[in-house]
Amino acid sequence: MAAKTNAGRFFEDYTVGQVINHAVPRTVKMGERALYHMLYPARHALYSSDQFAQACGLPFSPLDDLIAFHVVFGKTVPDVSLNAVANLGYAQGRWLEPIWPGDTLRSVSEVIGLKQNSNGKTGVVYVRTTGLNQHDEKVLEYVRWVMVRKRDLDAPAPKTVVPNLPNALSVGQLRIPKGLDFSRYDFELAGEPHRWGDYEIGEMIDHVDGVTIEEAEHMMATRLWQNTAKVHFDTLARPDGSRLIYGGHVISMARALSFNGLANAQMIAGLNGGAHANPCLAGDTIRAWSEVLDKAETKAPGVGAIRLRLVATKGGDPFKLKGADGKYPPDVLLDLDYWALMPL
Repeated sequence: MAAKTNAGRFFEDYTVGQVINHAVPRTVKMGERALYHMLYPARHALYSSDQFAQACGLPFSPLDDLIAFHVVFGKTVPDVSLNAVANLGYAQGRWLEPIWPGDTLRSVSEVIGLKQNSNGKTGVVYVRTTGLNQHDEKVLEYVRWVMVRKRDLDAPAPKTVVPNLPNALSVGQLRIPKGLDFSRYDFELAGEPHRWGDYEIGEMIDHVDGVTIEEAEHMMATRLWQNTAKVHFDTLARPDGSRLIYGGHVISMARALSFNGLANAQMIAGLNGGAHANPCLAGDTIRAWSEVLDKAETKAPGVGAIRLRLVATKGGDPFKLKGADGKYPPDVLLDLDYWALMPL
């Protein structure tokens, strides 16, 4: 009798150029926002108030950028990272259209690189994923790479192909939402007076607050995004018997913590790069700091772009990213480089 269950793809099941149409489109509504704002201390005004969004030129408040990311990412897990050891990094991410309540999202991925690890037991798979809405409009795209187990340790290693990924997106590559206008921006309602011109390249910001990650909330979040990776659910999937906290959970928590000091960095427009530097487990307390990497004006009225490095830690010295050996210290969980839109 033929097996009807899906054990997921292993490293030797991927080929460069392979296109995967991921199953189960998902319609997102205000419930996703309510749950997102319950899980994370998310307070950016544009995603909290229709009236605030309308004053900024939008028809009403879109869903949070990272909701789009989590939903599109979650669709890919059964095909890309069900048998993952860890998700390693991101690059070339662009938010192309706002996500509105009632949109239906689906995901398509192309394998763009493969590299077997020296231990012969795992390999790194590079994919470019595109999220589309019900109109087949691209709403999000990004590259990620993930370490995946081999099923057959004797399977020959594929030809190594590592894609050439630029370090950062240019401002011209960012997509500004149609109608966005910060010329009448209400700083009092947004929560902080600091505008684009108040930040200097090289400035470091300690976001002060911390949040302890609980097992229950991580499990709820991972199910919400329909992320089925075994390392997040099955204690037998990791040698130490722990459940690995989904990296996107850390991203959303750090982004929410960054409100304190960056309340006016309203919209994420681009993801230049990112690394999950060390595993996060239940009981870890996440803190965050940011560094201003670059700034640029955009063609939208009153809208500036600010490039930020967002670092999530579980303690240790603030503003310490790497040691003398060039490696991340054990307390650094996330190193994320992104573009945000902010009032001039």
